[in-house]
Amino acid sequence: MSDPTTPYTHVFPDPPQAVYFISRPRPRYWLHALLFLATFFTTLAVGARFQYNFQHHLATLDLTDSSGLPFPLMWVLRAPQRLLLGIPFSLSLMGILLAHEMGHYLYCRKYHVYATLPYFLPAPTLIGTLGAFIRIKSPIRTREALFDIGIGGPIAGFVVALPLLFLGIALSHGGNREDMSFGYPLIFNFAHAFCGPAVPLDRLQLHPVAIAAWFGMFATALNLLPGGQLDGGHIIASVWPRAHRVASIITIAALLYMSWSFFIGWLLWALFLLIAFRHPRVPEYPKLNVPRLWIALLGMIMLAITIAPRPFSVSDKNQGLSLNDITQQIRNHFHHGG
Repeated sequence: MSDPTTPYTHVFPDPPQAVYFISRPRPRYWLHALLFLATFFTTLAVGARFQYNFQHHLATLDLTDSSGLPFPLMWVLRAPQRLLLGIPFSLSLMGILLAHEMGHYLYCRKYHVYATLPYFLPAPTLIGTLGAFIRIKSPIRTREALFDIGIGGPIAGFVVALPLLFLGIALSHGGNREDMSFGYPLIFNFAHAFCGPAVPLDRLQLHPVAIAAWFGMFATALNLLPGGQLDGGHIIASVWPRAHRVASIITIAALLYMSWSFFIGWLLWALFLLIAFRHPRVPEYPKLNVPRLWIALLGMIMLAITIAPRPFSVSDKNQGLSLNDITQQIRNHFHHGG
């Protein structure tokens, strides 16, 4: 019999813990290598045409060859040595994409989150690729891990793209106004003021390295959009989990506004965020420390200086309308009731 005057402590059992067993399939190194080499080829082809246009003062974004295809495949196959012209663009763009994905991947390794190596996506697009991605195949267990994995990619890509931007701007030269041209984010204005030639930025014909940096900055801005399951959505979910839904709605509304006022292509990203709207739940505790909150602020600054509300200005003076003209006609249609 126990003494009733003796103090005692009742120990409650710990709550059951969730245990995840993740089977690790063998990495398909051959597939990663094959996609990487294919993307290297397609970006070489596009880069070769960019370099050729730059050297001959032709329209920067004109990739059409004599076959009429908007991708210079036949142009380089007729003279394979032309591929050498594409090395500066291809290495610059592939380096930015690789840095971004490895920023995610290495933090996944740090926090014992299973993720694949980067998959590169070759495609006959304006830059020869649809980008790259990694697949995360196990839960992310803390807000700290989610934050570091989310922001690690954009910061790594930005760090590689920034010196390439300054180098590319310094190598660029003056040109004529083109039917299709870039819209420049703030970071381009800074680089042009620091090391650009003595011509206005909108009269600058970009060197292929600067073109790669432009797309690198554009990709950084897209990934930092604070919503859905983009990197910016991961950052919001880790900094303030309960604000993720509201931030996603605001971002979608902003994209819809920009698609109406600046560039209709933003509509695709609004639809993408609607599809990938929900974010997996993250633990409430422990919260992020103060240094990570400052890094989150840095991420917001990176978004502000890399986003271009009107990324492209497309106009055919003789045969068609610009995308902005089309948007204006749609607006007038609804304004006047059809």
